[in-house]
Amino acid sequence: MTDTTIKFTRGVPPVEAFPTERIEECACSVLKTHGDVVLQYGKSGGFPPLRAHIAAETGVDVSRVIVGQGSLQLLDLTARMLVEPGDVVYVEAPTYDRTLTALRRAGAQVVGIPLEEDGPDLALLEARLAGGERPLFFYLIPDFQNPSGTVLSAAKRARIAALAREYDFWLLEDVPYRRLRYRGESLPTFFDLAPERTLQMSSYSKLLSPGLRVGYIVTPEPLAGPLAKMAEDTYINASYFNQAIVYDFIRRGWLDPHIEELKALYAPRLAALLAALEAHCGELGTWRRPAGGFFVG
Repeated sequence: MTDTTIKFTRGVPPVEAFPTERIEECACSVLKTHGDVVLQYGKSGGFPPLRAHIAAETGVDVSRVIVGQGSLQLLDLTARMLVEPGDVVYVEAPTYDRTLTALRRAGAQVVGIPLEEDGPDLALLEARLAGGERPLFFYLIPDFQNPSGTVLSAAKRARIAALAREYDFWLLEDVPYRRLRYRGESLPTFFDLAPERTLQMSSYSKLLSPGLRVGYIVTPEPLAGPLAKMAEDTYINASYFNQAIVYDFIRRGWLDPHIEELKALYAPRLAALLAALEAHCGELGTWRRPAGGFFVG
């Protein structure tokens, strides 16, 4: 009997979202064109053409881009590189559960800043900072947050960026859902607002395939070399083969049209979920009505 259960517990793309035939074509092309490179050890920063593409997209030197085995691996490396036992790290409350695991494993004292409708509670955040608490960094998912679906407002983004400068803490910005906006206009990222204080992470997991395990981080210049060295000492390099598949998909001009296909697939599902919640749970609770991403909370 076919299992028709729809699981709402994690942000997992449906199999019909995968461009399987195109990924197969890219894999064959990569082996023919770059087989001697992608089947060999490489530098820890990642497959050079993909690094160069990300650097051009973000307007940074390629040395500041590190491509890893999913962005979670890069978050874990960053935490282990930066955190000393007992260091305070801020997160949104609630936040991605595996981030909490990685931060606590690194020895961080994790402090949750409660989410309001438009992002973290700034009054509480400013009170903690004014009281003398000094976080090492603030981990944020500003666009279609996991698990709440919250979009951080432009005003709060600007204020948090200013506080990072004033109180000298890093912003660890996670933006894997940003391009899955179904309506409305995009807001500036923390990387746009405070590039010298921001480490920006993203991933191709929600755009192409989680199984490829291709994510990346763009770091401020002082952190790039140490993080690349930590990656090298941990796993030498993440899979160049998978990274080259992603690059070939982009090179062929397929990514942007595919993202539009994903929006056409996901937007009606979000509308159906919100309608069902209203019809069947309207008197039981409240929830956000996100304009994109994977989550309603």
